[in-house]
Amino acid sequence: MEILTEVKELIKDFLTCRGLELSDEKTKITHIDSGFDFLGWNFRKYKDKLLVKPSKKSIDKVTEKISSTINKGKAWTQEALIDALNPIITGWSNYRQSVVSSEIFNKLDAIMWNMLWHWAKRRHTNKSKSWIARKYWHTVGSKNWVFSTENKHLKFLSDTKIVRHTKLKLDKNPYLDTEYFVSRKLKQGIKKLTDMKKSVLYNVKNICKPSTETMKINCCPILKGL
Repeated sequence: MEILTEVKELIKDFLTCRGLELSDEKTKITHIDSGFDFLGWNFRKYKDKLLVKPSKKSIDKVTEKISSTINKGKAWTQEALIDALNPIITGWSNYRQSVVSSEIFNKLDAIMWNMLWHWAKRRHTNKSKSWIARKYWHTVGSKNWVFSTENKHLKFLSDTKIVRHTKLKLDKNPYLDTEYFVSRKLKQGIKKLTDMKKSVLYNVKNICKPSTETMKINCCPILKGL
């Protein structure tokens, strides 16, 4: 800790000479076994293995956002509420699908289910639990108890595929080895696609039949965002 404190002071001096300042509020010296939060992630070592998970603050924030959306939608139709919640679910889970998130995804699904159950019960105080369940929850594909209508269904965070981050080759230069970085980004993007989207993607690639990875991206609009 003493060495790190000295390093912190050296960094402060280095930044001061350049008109910059190190924020004491955002700077923390801690042991890796205790962990630390950074940009919505929690970095901590468990039995000699470093694990990255969504931070508690990040989980509390999205839980509050879901809760406030459901409370705001007391008088909304079920479809309107689904339309409001799905972007929150998709955005939060996609950003965290490359770390240890499965357990947290399942936990948030359960929390959200309870919130929606209370939302439904408030709307029909004179109806039985079985009536409420039949009205708002249905079977979609192989899943039961899906908050859904005839046309729309609420997404599950736990359906988000966990895709581990691909480590960079340290001898590669982003300005010189462009083909490597384009290919890496493409492969990482494909890993995150659902099986149905992968099927569409490969069909488009077969139609394009380009000769290089760059041509593939230019030819297929689906690939440009990967």
